[in-house]
Amino acid sequence: MPLPGVPEMSLVPLPRLIVEPLVRAALLEDLGLAGDITSASVIPKDHRSTVVMAARQPGVIAGLDAAELAFTLVDPEIVLRRHVEDGDAVKPGDVIATIEGPSRGLLTAERTALNFLGHLSGIATVTAEIAAAISGSKASVACTRKTTPGLRALEKYAVRAGGGMNHRFALYDAVLIKDNHVAIAGGVAEAIRRARADVGHLVKVEVEVDRLDQLHEAMETGVDAVLLDNMTPDQLREAVAIVAGRAITEASGRVTPATAAAIAAAGVDFISVGWLTHSAPVLDIGLDFIEAAATETSPKRVAQML
Repeated sequence: MPLPGVPEMSLVPLPRLIVEPLVRAALLEDLGLAGDITSASVIPKDHRSTVVMAARQPGVIAGLDAAELAFTLVDPEIVLRRHVEDGDAVKPGDVIATIEGPSRGLLTAERTALNFLGHLSGIATVTAEIAAAISGSKASVACTRKTTPGLRALEKYAVRAGGGMNHRFALYDAVLIKDNHVAIAGGVAEAIRRARADVGHLVKVEVEVDRLDQLHEAMETGVDAVLLDNMTPDQLREAVAIVAGRAITEASGRVTPATAAAIAAAGVDFISVGWLTHSAPVLDIGLDFIEAAATETSPKRVAQML
């Protein structure tokens, strides 16, 4: 179940075609030219184990497909059984998945699987916190392009798992005229005119403004969306009145769980938050043998989930 106050959304999983190359690259980085020399030397080849991945702090899960691929790409005999799905909230001790198979493969894939799952679940968790803070307003929380190089698709998926929305995916799918574009073009109106003349009719055009006079200029020229950067709630309220429904309004800057509610109350449509993807703390998730898990997590919960 999602966190209280977070809207339930249809979460479409990423195609394996997108996820698998990222997981393969992470495994290759870890295995190098010689493989897991520790497990190969310490663990008998025919030894098998059953382990659990369990939450060690509260949060929202994302990245189970990547975690499962890490195990099965290392050894196809490994079987992962899920007890929660991406987008579900967990408590400390909750078992996320049970994994069974050759012990060498389990230990070889462990860190890569947990790296993906912990990182993406951390993004989903902080997104859910912002989404809960603005619950009841019309605003939605959105991510930005401030993502880990190579992991954007996964990180933006994690934002959706936490109840957020995606902004443009890259430079090619929407026009976002920022302050440097405006400075070089010679003004807001001229930058908008150039963009409109050059891109197709299906491409949305958004312009960033940090002053109300720039906003008036943008609305007179005509845009699909305005990014209201680093404005106070009072300024945002005035900006929303100026736009008067003629464009989508997006607020950015100084957004925290503590400030998000006041920003949303100003009436904006979206609140974009870069740190969702560039600074979210990893959600602490552990992988334990069942015998050890019964002492380190909740014995009753482990017994119920297996």
